[in-house]
Amino acid sequence: MFCQTTPLGSSCLDLWREKNDRLVRQAKVAQNSGLTLRRQQLAQDALEGLRGLLHSLQGLPAAVPVLPLELTVTCNFIILRASLAQGFTEDQAQDIQQGLERVLETQEQLGPRLEQGLKELWDCVLRVSSLLPELLSALHRLAGLQAALWLSADRLGDLALLLETLNGSQSGASEDLLLLLKTWSPPAEELDAPLTLQDAQGLKDVLLTAFAYRQGLQELITGNLDRALSSLHEVASGLCPRPVLVQVYTALGSCHRKMGNPQRALLYLVAALKEGSAWGPPLLEASRLYQQLGDTTAELESLELLVEALNVPCRSKAPQFLIEVELLLPPPDPASPLHCGTRSQAKHVLASRCLQTGRAEDAAEHYLDLLALLLDSSEPRFFLPRSRPGPCMPELFLEAAVALIQAGRAQDALTLCEELLSRTSSLLPKISRLWEDARKGTKELPYCPLWVSATHLLQGQAWVQLGAPKMAVSEFSRCLELLFRAIPEDKGQGAASNCEQGCKSDAALQQLRAAALISRGLEWVASGQDTKALQDFLLAVQICPGNRDTYFHLLQTLRRLDRRDEATALWRRLEAQTKGPQEGAIWSLPLYLESYLSWIGPSDREALLEEFQTSLLESCDL
Repeated sequence: MFCQTTPLGSSCLDLWREKNDRLVRQAKVAQNSGLTLRRQQLAQDALEGLRGLLHSLQGLPAAVPVLPLELTVTCNFIILRASLAQGFTEDQAQDIQQGLERVLETQEQLGPRLEQGLKELWDCVLRVSSLLPELLSALHRLAGLQAALWLSADRLGDLALLLETLNGSQSGASEDLLLLLKTWSPPAEELDAPLTLQDAQGLKDVLLTAFAYRQGLQELITGNLDRALSSLHEVASGLCPRPVLVQVYTALGSCHRKMGNPQRALLYLVAALKEGSAWGPPLLEASRLYQQLGDTTAELESLELLVEALNVPCRSKAPQFLIEVELLLPPPDPASPLHCGTRSQAKHVLASRCLQTGRAEDAAEHYLDLLALLLDSSEPRFFLPRSRPGPCMPELFLEAAVALIQAGRAQDALTLCEELLSRTSSLLPKISRLWEDARKGTKELPYCPLWVSATHLLQGQAWVQLGAPKMAVSEFSRCLELLFRAIPEDKGQGAASNCEQGCKSDAALQQLRAAALISRGLEWVASGQDTKALQDFLLAVQICPGNRDTYFHLLQTLRRLDRRDEATALWRRLEAQTKGPQEGAIWSLPLYLESYLSWIGPSDREALLEEFQTSLLESCDL
């Protein structure tokens, strides 16, 4: 391409530079525009203009006098494209690679290096940059974009090597990326340089903030609290945009809560709420803090506010046409304290905490609201618990039924249980085959029998509350029939015994059997049939020796039947267990089952043992 000089004496280089400057100004005008459509159109037009200008420049043989402008246009094009797309793509990596290859072309050093990767190209380019001081500023700008791309892709090793080279060190001794970023000193932009959307110093500030934030959050998740505090304070003291500052303050609050500094934690959470409209994470963290402090009222108020906050559509700010900190942050990690989930998930946390803290009426209403919310969205599928975070739909039904029974709304609980049975009835014919597969080790322990059996268990308890003992015994018996038919006896075989999920379901299965036997036994006791009750309690002890409630019910029944020797032996065993260390549950149980087991336990075990000891001593005196 041949370029003549215009009558005003402007060369093609001047024209290309003027075009670059005009397009940069256009992008900045778009950035400040309040009209979304105009803003987008102006930015898109500027992007296409930069693309065309870059093609014109790259259509000529690489020349040192033109390269500062060419590299500047490349950087502007990458910045605008990445900001419009809200992320980096492979295309941006190719644009960087082409820019580096153009530099090497001027030194006739490209040749076989076409097959090299970006890391090797950067090594070559930065080695020859001492011969090309006029390119240094543009190269550092391009290096800033490369660093941003590698940080977003989590290629921290390559990023560290690039920064070491930029800092003039090849030792590879420093593994502190934050220190390497701070040490990086991009050259100052010349006053007469072509306009840029973002200079190297601006990119450095963004990289520092983004990396410190990522590092701090990771340290918080892994429990390195001192290092997390250091990194997060680094972010808060830097040029941190407000949306990120909300997250930083929330993370600092979480960090101080875990370190046992509740007042400082609360100060940071209040600051997070004042900083912006993203109230979800600080409210969730506040609920954890209040739970830790034992302030249940404040905890539930925070959760209620969280549900309301997640109901308000989040207005995302219009992105700036720059590489921003948010662009370099990883997607939310469910393990992160900043992950507050959806409105339905928050509603479940609120409902379950109300249930756990004895606020049964509130729990019942929250569960009914939650089920209505989920059922109105679309017909829910019945996922296994590990298919997604939180309980699956059948467990939500069961938790809701427990809350209704606890709130004295037995009839509503029966209605809910019937709805659950209607939704799972189609799976019942498959239960025998599923358990057979589990026994043979071809599949894991299925959950459907647990849900169906638990539903009959809760129906039985609802009939107890309604004063219908025959209906209650019938439901408890139906529950037991399903459970005894479903359990594989050869536990050493089968996939379920070899995985955490299977062990959890097996523990729940044992406790369900014990709960049904105890519940039916209590109904026999209420109707004066102690012999039948004794059979159920003895079987419960055999099936689930870890459930101490069965021993206490058995002890009381043996006393009533005047079987003193057996009662005394059992009392001595219970007394030894009470004085010894308590064994914790190996596997956590579903919330609905934990709540149910709390209902059928003796009200005061210590008083029962003391009472039996007194009667035993009296009989000895006689």
